[in-house]
Amino acid sequence: MKRPVVELSECILCEVCTSVCPSVFTINDAGFVEVATLENYPENQVDEAIQNCPGDCILWEG
Repeated sequence: MKRPVVELSECILCEVCTSVCPSVFTINDAGFVEVATLENYPENQVDEAIQNCPGDCILWEG
């Protein structure tokens, strides 16, 4: 199964991913982007987050 991953060292916390795909990406209490654990990820929304990420730090794994 494919799973989105965020390279936190490259993330600039622009929050594009959380606005495009809030069911997958959230900002945790420590102030970092967190990826939800889901059975199936909404590929179109995750792909949109990947395309619009200015830090180019989101990718599919698996």
